[in-house]
Amino acid sequence: MFGKRITLFRLFGFSVHLDASWIFIALLVTWSLSMGYFPQAYEGLSPSAYWTMGVIGALGLFASIIFHEFWHSFVARRYGLPMKGITLFLFGGVSEMGEEPRDPKTEFLMAIAGPISSVVLGFGFYLLFAWGQGFDWPVAILGILGYLAFINWILAVFNMLPAFPLDGGRVLRSALWKWKDDLHWATQKASKFGSGFGMMLMILGVLSLFAGNAVGGVWYFIIGIFLRGAAQSTYRQLLVRDALEGKKVRDLMQTDPVTAPPSISIRELVEDYMYKYHFKMFPVAQDGRMLGCISSRKIKEIPREEWDSLSVSAALDICSAENTVSPQTDASMAFELMNRTGNSRLLVIEGDRLVGVITLKDLMGLFAMRSELEDWEMK
Repeated sequence: MFGKRITLFRLFGFSVHLDASWIFIALLVTWSLSMGYFPQAYEGLSPSAYWTMGVIGALGLFASIIFHEFWHSFVARRYGLPMKGITLFLFGGVSEMGEEPRDPKTEFLMAIAGPISSVVLGFGFYLLFAWGQGFDWPVAILGILGYLAFINWILAVFNMLPAFPLDGGRVLRSALWKWKDDLHWATQKASKFGSGFGMMLMILGVLSLFAGNAVGGVWYFIIGIFLRGAAQSTYRQLLVRDALEGKKVRDLMQTDPVTAPPSISIRELVEDYMYKYHFKMFPVAQDGRMLGCISSRKIKEIPREEWDSLSVSAALDICSAENTVSPQTDASMAFELMNRTGNSRLLVIEGDRLVGVITLKDLMGLFAMRSELEDWEMK
């Protein structure tokens, strides 16, 4: 789901990350506030004042999103769900769950916690706004506080729309799940509703653009694309996880993986391995014993004039939990790891020995076969 990420800080045991795509949305929010919202709401200020308000307002919005996501994470952890952290990305923020909720009650409580926290935070900003008015605080400060109160309430209302995977859509799924006692059916129905709602927003965005509302039109269209894609993707991932659950990595892995010898040069690795097999990462092993890994990303950091003189053993990295699994690992967990890290190949390690490689293609092959034989619906 994510590309390159920067870790901002760690709080209450949760890591907060910043995805590179966030830069786009941060600029768009700042521009919208500085050129649209604040000039219309508070006339007569200087352009520099509006831009300052826009920057602070955007930072306040994203801090509010982190606050919102923290409460999802708190409740999830309270009910035993592993939480990987929180990431700010193109469309706001997301709490990274290691697995789906185990029952409708957990789903409901985890989903509703975010909107409630946003309502409470909005009232906090409104009280500051009202207090500042009594002490004649500067218009710019009052404008920012008023905006943050308003946007937190909007965040709560928007997230409660019954469009999966928004919080309201998860509340809807929890109700459907409770009613039918069938997570697949509930997710399918909630996803279809979310996908349809996303399409409606895209159409509204186009109509708004033709009506002259450029800022609103862009927002409606972008959010609509996100909702439609996220709803379909979430249901698809659930089907894949369930298809793989119960299967072990050892049943699906390739037992004769291509390994790079530690003694060859970087140039030999590139020309004889990477150009031949088209893998971005190779395990480095000797006599079956794992020494480490070397990736195209690492090679790009090495000056080309050193490719002939530098050996693979001098440039390899230690393999980590991000790119390795054991043979006993559940295949669904391997899929989760690939989905979270963006790695399409995982090394299968037993002790200090490389016993195989499992790829996304291996996992999706099993899923495709089960889908065909069991006629699962993915529309």
